[in-house]
Amino acid sequence: MENEQARTIEVLQLAVRMEVEGKEFYQKASRKSSNKLAKELFQQLATEEDIHRKKFKEIYKALKRRQNWPDVEPPSEKGEKIKSLFAEATKALGSNFKVAESEFEAIKIAMDMEVRSYNLYYSRSKESTLPVEKRFYQTLAGEERGHHLALLDSYEYLSDPAGWFTKKEHWSLDGA
Repeated sequence: MENEQARTIEVLQLAVRMEVEGKEFYQKASRKSSNKLAKELFQQLATEEDIHRKKFKEIYKALKRRQNWPDVEPPSEKGEKIKSLFAEATKALGSNFKVAESEFEAIKIAMDMEVRSYNLYYSRSKESTLPVEKRFYQTLAGEERGHHLALLDSYEYLSDPAGWFTKKEHWSLDGA
């Protein structure tokens, strides 16, 4: 039991650090970005990382006081804000825009960060014996996966808007 408690605390501390670093990265990337979609996506991701950090800190404090995992609702945006932001931005931007190479690099780094977060939360959801902790980490893993997919979609759109529209809208040339 003591080893389980120590592992729980260790994962919480790591998660807080990852979320803080993620927020800082996204804020910096947003400030540097000149592309509307990338700027807004990074801002939204920074906000979501901060929400995650606050939940982790709340759990950490409760564990330090009561030595039990609290019944904290996991953050659950289900990616709705990011989906909405992306839909609005693609309508507004169309396919006539420029993207700096540094923005592509920032998106690649962000995708890697989200995969690392997903891996941590997914593995912890499998390790945990507490149903409430399992559910919390499963939900967070899902959110991190959603963040990664949003970043991937953004990367594809910004790389090749016409190709992205063809793929997403299922346009085809039938020769008729």
